[in-house]
Amino acid sequence: MKIIEGGITAAKGFLASGIHAGIRKNRSKKDVALIKSVVPAQAAAVYTTNLVKGAPIPVTKENIKNGIAQAIICNSGNANTCNANGIAVAKEMCALTAKTLGLDAEDIVVASTGVIGQPLDITPIADALPILAENLSTDGHPAAEAIMTTDTKAKEVAVEFEIGGKTCRLGGIAKGSGMIHPNMATMLVFMTTDCAISAEMLQKALSGDVQNTFNMTSIDGDTSTNDMAVVLANGLAENAPITAEGEAFDTFMKALNTVTVALCRMIAADGEGATKLLECQVSGAADPATAKTVAKSVICSSLTKAAMFGADANWGRVLCAIGYSGADVDVSKVEVSFRSVAGEIRVCKDGAGVEFSEEIAKKILLEDEIFILINLHSGEACATAWGCDLTYDYVKINGDYRT
Repeated sequence: MKIIEGGITAAKGFLASGIHAGIRKNRSKKDVALIKSVVPAQAAAVYTTNLVKGAPIPVTKENIKNGIAQAIICNSGNANTCNANGIAVAKEMCALTAKTLGLDAEDIVVASTGVIGQPLDITPIADALPILAENLSTDGHPAAEAIMTTDTKAKEVAVEFEIGGKTCRLGGIAKGSGMIHPNMATMLVFMTTDCAISAEMLQKALSGDVQNTFNMTSIDGDTSTNDMAVVLANGLAENAPITAEGEAFDTFMKALNTVTVALCRMIAADGEGATKLLECQVSGAADPATAKTVAKSVICSSLTKAAMFGADANWGRVLCAIGYSGADVDVSKVEVSFRSVAGEIRVCKDGAGVEFSEEIAKKILLEDEIFILINLHSGEACATAWGCDLTYDYVKINGDYRT
């Protein structure tokens, strides 16, 4: 298992492109992405649990209910959500993409991200599709840029692994900076692999993985209306197809998890206005559910996030978040430490404060990656959650997001 270059096009048979079509006012920002497999691919997806869903969600669900897809069309700048004609526009995006690529409309995944409640004009997308098709290549970076909204960095990663003597690759891109607090998926995540795996096992892998990755990532406590994570597998690595659990499936799960964890960290580090990536590691929990609940509660705590922004070792904020998490925790056993490349310092033991150097603690918390380490001393279970600090810029960004 090794990290490689290539992102969404690292796997055999996948091409991508991204251009500025005119949906976004800023001409320097790409706003439509196209991803294509040269052959039909097995497909799996997970979606937002928000009752208000973007129009692309039900259209994509219907299109891939047979477990097959061959292309993804995605626009940024407009979420196509809460529009009277939203479903019709999403379907038209699929139809136009299919016509341009010579595919069936039912084999298209459609996604949108951006402002909610504004009509989406299909014209710029229709005009862009021939150019997108012409620009399809093994360079996936333009597609990664085209799905960004308030993101400051493109997010892409890929891995190479071996199954049955065959070299397989799995890569992905993501967008996500705000409205990140998912229960099923996160923001927009597109992944591709040339590994041969059935749609059923692909769905099993994705649904299982998100419980420990995308479901454990939070920026601001808001669940988006358009969250979607999709993975396509075209089988061009020519390994024996994975149709059941076993060694090959375990290897695939490890590859998938390597990509999703990397994307989680990128998303959290690029939270709106963020200056620091926060990773909360909970150990010594009585069971996995307790570990997850505690980790997510701490990473979602606005007071903890604000303290990390100020490099303030206010461990009481962490204890407070543990206390209201709803998890059955013996607070008298809790231990808390902070760690970064500048060192590690224990700030709480047995649920109470311990003497520590505020100067050293501040030095540790001034780094751009902070680990909040919690040991519950009540069992063997553990969990990790990712988030970011809460800064003045978060309010600035969202105070005039629509205008």
